[in-house]
Amino acid sequence: MPDSILLWLKSFIPAKTNVDRFERMRACAGSLFGILLVGLISYALLPHEAHTIWLIAPMGASAVLLFAVPSSPLAQPWSIVGGNLWAAFIGVSCAKLVQEPALAAALAIALAIGGMFLLRCIHPPSGAVALTAVLGGPVVHDMGYAFVLSPVLLNSVLLLAAALFYNNATGRRYPHAQQSAAPHPHQTRDELPITRLGFSHEDLDEVLKDFNQVLDIGRDDLEEIFLQTEMRAYHRRFGQTLCAAVMSRDVVAVEFATGLDEAWRLLQEHQLRALPVLDRGRHVIGIVSRTDFLEHAGVEVHTGLAAQLRRLLHRVPFSHSDKPEVVGQIMSRPVIAAQVDTPLLELVPRMADGLHQIPVVQADGKLAGMLTQSDMIAALYEKNLAAARAVPAAGAVGSLRSAA
Repeated sequence: MPDSILLWLKSFIPAKTNVDRFERMRACAGSLFGILLVGLISYALLPHEAHTIWLIAPMGASAVLLFAVPSSPLAQPWSIVGGNLWAAFIGVSCAKLVQEPALAAALAIALAIGGMFLLRCIHPPSGAVALTAVLGGPVVHDMGYAFVLSPVLLNSVLLLAAALFYNNATGRRYPHAQQSAAPHPHQTRDELPITRLGFSHEDLDEVLKDFNQVLDIGRDDLEEIFLQTEMRAYHRRFGQTLCAAVMSRDVVAVEFATGLDEAWRLLQEHQLRALPVLDRGRHVIGIVSRTDFLEHAGVEVHTGLAAQLRRLLHRVPFSHSDKPEVVGQIMSRPVIAAQVDTPLLELVPRMADGLHQIPVVQADGKLAGMLTQSDMIAALYEKNLAAARAVPAAGAVGSLRSAA
């Protein structure tokens, strides 16, 4: 057999999935939970005589999307509800207006797809909903437009509710927002620092426009994959620097019950922006920054700044007070923290997008150090400087070998 034919046949073999066993079991269990819930509730609410339908087959296809690929744009709430409703309406209409079943089915699919594009609710199982409305037989035809609400809308809403609960309970963000670009923290027109030297949002938009196909992946996920790929390529070329090698170890910290006046004094004395808040076991439970002090002092304009801060820091000589008295009452949590073995490059996006310092913790959650923007800049500068020095050296070696 010619090699070209063998290559063509091999193209039909699907690529190996990178999904681990836990994720596969999670998706299977979610589909079991979702379809069982939809079936039981629909069976209880709807009449289930011989001439009625309480669960439609396209829900099985919807379950695959909602539980196996919940981040897909095709699996989002509006996709399933809007797509199924539109397809059911079109299917019933075509069944009523077109006598030839084959033509009615074809029209239903075509119009359903066109409408889903227009309404931005593309959901592949909705095509099966349209076919069910046309080819479902006398039982479905007798239901008429009631088929749109029951069972289509009821089944769709119940399955969506199950997906909302199950995906979030098992660590999968759902619904998965399809954001075109991250908002700038300073509300200016500049690109975020992390995107100024790499590819921009506009670059990705232009490529997707030229690609001109519906992708079964969200734009934000696609952008994140590209960024992570760039980081891995950098790691491969220049090696990794871990937080443990760069972080400040002699950290000034406070506890939950530390007075506000004492915490503010430490910030001023050590010229710090923030202090980690620890429990008695030295586990990080929060972080208190200058911004927290200003917010709780009610500072919105510079007028009266000193007086408002003094009022916040002044201790009330009573056992009860509506005014915050200790650090634990104004600290920010949950805390964004890094592990001691976290590669420094993984924290660049967070630092570039607004964080000035990140606590570094051990595996048991105890404070190990503090990583600031200054630490990050110094480490990246030294690493890139070393790489720049290595390039001429390598070139000189190559020249010597050529001369020899």
